[in-house]
Amino acid sequence: MKTISIKNWASDDRPREKLLTKGAQNLSNAELLAILIGSGTREISAVELSRQILLIAENNLAELAKFSVSQLVKIKGIGEAKAVTIIAALELGKRRNSSELSDRLSVNSSKDVYNYFYPIMADLVHEEFWVLYLNRSNKIIEKYKLSQGGVSGTVTDIRLILKRAIELLASSFIVCHNHPSGNLKPSENDTNITHKLKAAALQMDINLLDHIIIANNSYFSYTDEGILPEKK
Repeated sequence: MKTISIKNWASDDRPREKLLTKGAQNLSNAELLAILIGSGTREISAVELSRQILLIAENNLAELAKFSVSQLVKIKGIGEAKAVTIIAALELGKRRNSSELSDRLSVNSSKDVYNYFYPIMADLVHEEFWVLYLNRSNKIIEKYKLSQGGVSGTVTDIRLILKRAIELLASSFIVCHNHPSGNLKPSENDTNITHKLKAAALQMDINLLDHIIIANNSYFSYTDEGILPEKK
């Protein structure tokens, strides 16, 4: 089936030319997406197809980033190659954010932790549990993915967390996991693990500074909520 190629559009409707003359910042999300997919179908242009894709994703790029190849190819006009291109571009955006945040190696608040892990966890449909190890100046030594689980939970091994802290000679650490359900409220298991981890770490003169839960573009901090007591 013949498709409508961008090069055949009127010059005012060509997002590539618009990018060259006006800059990428002046293009809409649909126009940028149209450049990626290159062509539409016999019935609609790439820009209109892109608008349809964004509409399915509730006009939210964070939601679009959660789509799999199999979900995208269900959209008329999107084949495997276009689906892969979209996913790759969104992944690059996430990695750019992560790279920029990694340049700021000092952690001074729960918001710093959220900003650091959000690009990693924002679009996940499963739970992951990460640890951020810090030195005495609260500078990051290492981020470490402890485990990956299903939609409703993941395994947290306190021994592995502390073993790595000792290996790195870390003075403190922060743990972070996501709730794919979007519910920010910590579970009873979340709280039990947090207190056990805090107590075990103190026995080794290592301090658990916070436990962050990320969900729905927001976060919950045990320390900010006063649930995690200061080191005594």
